[in-house]
Amino acid sequence: MNEEIDVKVTPEERPLWPPLEHSAVQIPPQHMPIPSPQGAPLSHGVEYELPFELQQQGWKKFWSKRENRPYFWNKLTGESLWEMPMVKPQPHFDPITDPLGICAPPPPAPVIPVVHMPNTSVPVPVAKRRASEEIGGPQVKKFVLAGPWDLDVPTNVIILERAPCSYMHSHPEVEAYRCSLLAKLRQCYQELCHSRESIDAPKDSFNRWLMERKVIDTGYDPLLPSNCYPEVSLSMYKEIMNDIPIKLVRPKFTGDARKQLSRYAEAAKKIMESRNAEAESRKVVKWNVDETFQWLRKTVGATYDDFQDRLAHLKQQCQPHLTETVKASVEGICLKIYNLSVEYAKKVKEKSNAILKEHGMELPPPMSMHTTRKVWCYPVQFAIGCPRLPVVEYLPDRDQALLRFQGDTLVINSTHLQKLEHLYRHSCFDDRKFELFIPRVWVMLKRYATFLGLNPSSNNANSDVQDTQQSLPVTVFECLNRTFGVTFECFASPLNCYFKQFCSAFADCDSYFGSRGSFLQLKAVSGSFEAHPPYSEELMEASVNHMERLLGDSPEPLSFVVLMPDYREPTPSALERLESSQFKRKQVTIPAFEHEFRHGFQHVLNKSELNVRSVHGTVIVWLQNSAGHQRWEPSEDRVQALLEAFRPGRERERDRQELLSPTRQGSTSDSKDVLVH
Repeated sequence: MNEEIDVKVTPEERPLWPPLEHSAVQIPPQHMPIPSPQGAPLSHGVEYELPFELQQQGWKKFWSKRENRPYFWNKLTGESLWEMPMVKPQPHFDPITDPLGICAPPPPAPVIPVVHMPNTSVPVPVAKRRASEEIGGPQVKKFVLAGPWDLDVPTNVIILERAPCSYMHSHPEVEAYRCSLLAKLRQCYQELCHSRESIDAPKDSFNRWLMERKVIDTGYDPLLPSNCYPEVSLSMYKEIMNDIPIKLVRPKFTGDARKQLSRYAEAAKKIMESRNAEAESRKVVKWNVDETFQWLRKTVGATYDDFQDRLAHLKQQCQPHLTETVKASVEGICLKIYNLSVEYAKKVKEKSNAILKEHGMELPPPMSMHTTRKVWCYPVQFAIGCPRLPVVEYLPDRDQALLRFQGDTLVINSTHLQKLEHLYRHSCFDDRKFELFIPRVWVMLKRYATFLGLNPSSNNANSDVQDTQQSLPVTVFECLNRTFGVTFECFASPLNCYFKQFCSAFADCDSYFGSRGSFLQLKAVSGSFEAHPPYSEELMEASVNHMERLLGDSPEPLSFVVLMPDYREPTPSALERLESSQFKRKQVTIPAFEHEFRHGFQHVLNKSELNVRSVHGTVIVWLQNSAGHQRWEPSEDRVQALLEAFRPGRERERDRQELLSPTRQGSTSDSKDVLVH
């Protein structure tokens, strides 16, 4: 009971939030603080000798040992004063703008006895609350950060409280091992397709397999599928089958069309002769192939369309018999890849457990939380602490930074590294000194490089893989925030996000930089969202179903601005599912080549390569419940403003205007001091 509070404050450096107090005071159990998701206790009733009205406005009283006098700090605004603050009028409760009654005066709370320390008349705080802009107030300190994002937009999203995740903290050794196994699995997929079906693995099908598996996977590895049903992926099966007997492409010239028809016929004949096909199927395919070769020999001066029509007819006649013949073999490829993934996930888990055991730790079992408590949306938290991490080399190089671990070097633009540091400061509470920042950035970069199957330092702007990571232009995000109150991205990553609150594919390595985990597990109650899912049919359809469940369960304002590619398939697609939703309020389509996206590898490319013209149309649909429609109605003028923000060249115009702004120089100079290691 003789321990003193060690709080040192000078007039020039007043505290932005109260430092940790250590006290031996025994607090009755009924007055113990309730831990919040961010680790900040929410206390009961009156803690300090302040008027009840001041406490409800966020004011708390602390003691400055250096100045030997009390000071007052507001947990909502970050303001600190030496003098007693004035009571401000309470805000009026409005059920529309404040549906949860957050700003309304709460009912009187029971008075908790004030505990005094010996030899001082200043009361000791019963509980310590860490300041967090995510749980209510604005951020404590402003950092000016130049770049194509706005990380200071406050969230308007409220969710149901959730349990901490049971993943192990990011560890470079574990991630390097995991990624080596995934690269091995990707290579095995290529070899199986080549040896069994004499085709190359369909382009990007492995990436789409990973996304399709993540929709249904309930396993323990964040990257490798380990517990999926059904085990045979329908996505992978269809993509392999679509390339049998050969991969068909649209030919450029008539000669190419003739060669493709001949190759298809020859490959179909070879499959039926080398496989254990049924007699009737072999007979049908052989007859059609022979007829095609006779037509090719006899026909002179056939046009491009003639060859294409003949190919379509041959495929229609032969494909059902080819599919039936190779069905078991293709299913075997899909099953082999999944079983290998399960085996590799077990190996990664064993390595993780070995590292944790060295530090006297172990992974907890998955936790479930059934609660109706509503909280401001906060980043994913871990159930266990972080083990000691190995050193990752940080090598600055002009406009880029190199991060190297065990000879594996990853590249990132300096501006994006500063962005990650800003996100880290907002969202990571176990590493205030940034001692673990560089290793965690390396793990995150390694994860996305392996997931996409590319070297992140490769400037291959023509790769289709970048589509899964492409984002909207800055002008579009600004318009969405200004006109529709959007503050949250349902599908993003720390590398391409615009807001500091977003959902992403990997909760374990992205949570330090603000990720709220998987969108399919986010229990949103209210807020305005932007959803631009990766181009995976299964993921897009699951996302629409999840949005409809959220909209149907919540009476509070909830809105989703959903963007999908304008792909019309013969079978029902996720886009058609979206268009038939009962919550659809508005739909517009932007034609192909009349809008742009930001490149999926913007964190390594030059600024001149960032904007990519869209080769397909984009459909925008507003899904809103009644309260959301009332607040963020997609009126004609708002929709037109959004379409104007999509116009090609708008982002470059915005950059030129910002460059000419008189405040630009100050912003740029301030941003240079952001990165601290």
